[in-house]
Amino acid sequence: MPEVTRILFVCLGNICRSPTAEGVLRYKAPHLDIDSAGTSDWHKGDPPYGPAIDAAGLRGYDLKLLRARQVVVQDFEDFDLILAMDSENLDTLAHMQPVKSRANLRLFLDYAPQTGRREVPDPYYTRDFEGALDLIECASDGVLASLEP
Repeated sequence: MPEVTRILFVCLGNICRSPTAEGVLRYKAPHLDIDSAGTSDWHKGDPPYGPAIDAAGLRGYDLKLLRARQVVVQDFEDFDLILAMDSENLDTLAHMQPVKSRANLRLFLDYAPQTGRREVPDPYYTRDFEGALDLIECASDGVLASLEP
């Protein structure tokens, strides 16, 4: 894989999983350019969901200044790696992706095979913000390990 310096995390609404992943990886790798977005525009401009902010805050990650946005076609040129939280969002991204774009699309948990999971469950529905954070921290470590020479 070519050098990765710009990473975009994507979930459905950009208020739980993807902003949490953005906050975690920004904390662990401040030298990388990291952002998050949603495949829907339901929460455009909104801060992350309160319980997601609270759970992340308990582990030292600050999500308060983040705001939801929707994925745009330009993201496929601006980012090296676009990581989806689940297969539905990955499929949506694959359909949006221009043929000759530079972005590499993957599931985020491809970087955490030891979890035995392929998708980060949406804590907005499961209410398991701690479990989602565990998976996100693990996969973030995997992303960073994959970027090491």
